[in-house]
Amino acid sequence: MNALSAEELEARLRDIGARRYHRLHPFHKLLHGGACSKGQVQAWALNRYYYQSMIPIKDASLIARCEDPATRREWRSRLVDHDGTREGEGGIARWLKLTDGLGLDRDYVVSLQGLLPGTRFAVDAYVHFVRQKTLLEAIASSLTELFSPAIIGERMEGMLKNYDFVTAETLAYFSQRPPQAERDSRFALDYVKQHARTPETQRGVLGALEFKCNVLWTMLDALYHAYVAPKEIPPGAFVPKD
Repeated sequence: MNALSAEELEARLRDIGARRYHRLHPFHKLLHGGACSKGQVQAWALNRYYYQSMIPIKDASLIARCEDPATRREWRSRLVDHDGTREGEGGIARWLKLTDGLGLDRDYVVSLQGLLPGTRFAVDAYVHFVRQKTLLEAIASSLTELFSPAIIGERMEGMLKNYDFVTAETLAYFSQRPPQAERDSRFALDYVKQHARTPETQRGVLGALEFKCNVLWTMLDALYHAYVAPKEIPPGAFVPKD
C-alpha cells in the first residue's frame, strides 16, 4: 500500500464503518425494530454497562501515555462526559438510569455478576489494545464515534416507538451523547489524518478501527447466542424472567 492522502485515508476509515459498524448486526436490527422481549433488552443494557464503565479507564490509560498537553486537555473531556464532575452525573450514571428504568437491580448490574463472558473478553481486549498499541492506534480505535450518531438516532426512534416499557427519560443517555461523539470524533479524525502519513502508520490506524468494530460486533454476537439463538446462556450469566 502506498501512502494515502489525508482525504483518501478518511474515505478508507469511513468505508470500514459502512461495512463493519455494529448497527448492521442482527441483534441491533431486532432491538431497534421492536422484536426483542423485555428480558433481551435488559440483557443488552446490563452487558453494555460493562463497556460504558470501562471507557473512562481506557481513556485514562490513553491520557497517561500522551506527552502532548494539548491532546491531554482535549481527551480529558471524555472522562468528564462519562464520570461526571460529581456523584450521579455523567454517562455512566445515565446508563444506570437506563438499567433502573428497565427494572434491573442496580447493585446487581454494578456487581457484573450477570455479565456474559464474551462481553468481558471483548471489552477487556479493547482496554488492553489502548494500553499496548501506539498512541496513534489507540486514538484511531475511538473512531467508531464517527458512526454513533446514526445508530443512536435509530435506537431512540425504534425503542420509543416499539417498547411500552421504555421512556424518553429512560433513554436520556442517548439524547445527550451525539454532540459529544461528534466533538470527540472530529478531534480524533483530525489527529489521525495529521499523524498517519506513512503506509505503516496508515495500516495501523485502519487496523485499529477494524479491531474496535470487531469488539462491538463480538459483544452483540455474545448477546445473540445467549438470548436469541440458540439461547444458550452461560452459567452464572443473567437469566431474563421472560
